[in-house]
Amino acid sequence: MSDLQGVLDRIGLTMAERTDRGRVASYIPPLARVDPMQFGMAVALPDGRTLTTGNAATGFSIQSISKVFTLSLALGRLGEGFWSHVGREPSGQAFNSILQLEHEAGLPRNPFINAGAIATTDAAMANHEPKVFLAELLSFVRAAAEDEDIHIDQAVADSEKATGDLNRALAFFMASHDRLSNPVEKVLGTYFHQCAIHMNCRQLARAALAFAGGPGVPNLVSEARRKRINSLMMLCGHYDASGDFAFRVGLPGKSGVGGGILVAAPGRAGIAVWSPGLNAQGNSKLGTEALDMFATLTGWSVFG
Repeated sequence: MSDLQGVLDRIGLTMAERTDRGRVASYIPPLARVDPMQFGMAVALPDGRTLTTGNAATGFSIQSISKVFTLSLALGRLGEGFWSHVGREPSGQAFNSILQLEHEAGLPRNPFINAGAIATTDAAMANHEPKVFLAELLSFVRAAAEDEDIHIDQAVADSEKATGDLNRALAFFMASHDRLSNPVEKVLGTYFHQCAIHMNCRQLARAALAFAGGPGVPNLVSEARRKRINSLMMLCGHYDASGDFAFRVGLPGKSGVGGGILVAAPGRAGIAVWSPGLNAQGNSKLGTEALDMFATLTGWSVFG
């Protein structure tokens, strides 16, 4: 694809004309205050170039996109033994549902629903204190993005903690089935801070390259781990809209209720899009539409 910047410019203009932009997440106060009129997109290429459109330099809370980075650390630390902690099947339920935990003895269906992400954080911590693990996680994200200016938004983390009763219910239910190794409050504190990592599209697209691979891309994530993580993003990365995203976009991706979406185009690019208004499934409305348009214009779907 020779004119990627032209594709991004076209997408940016199209998204600027959209009137139905979804609704921002209201249950986390700092996210509820974000201007829904914003849209940004970035494509990071293995040759070092990063192409952008719109508000690609505006920072946002990556929220559940952080689960991809934590999963990578958990797999690196535990290898295939990690799968005794979490399943790898789509849930077909809302991201914060407790229903399947009740039916499946506290074993989360996959690492990207909230219960599975909490269990993944617990496994990745490996009995380390939260500050130690969060420093390790930030170091990994900064290395992937090749940018030290990435931090945790403490105000968002505090708000997550104040409004996190449902996540507490999920964690204590798993703990009652002996599914967690660390104290529940330490796991939850770590999880809330992990979700509060603050990045922009340019940084996130560069970090996504670690999962896309390609010539010259630093080998921060092994090929075997990329295969596992990309397959899970394809199957489970957008909760109960994952099938629709695969159908429309055909690329592995992970969304967050902050309005961001990380996408890996295997061997080609890392992609990030952000627009804070969400659709009914909790994924960025304009972000999903933009990636659908991008996949159509570039032909980059893994399904041809």
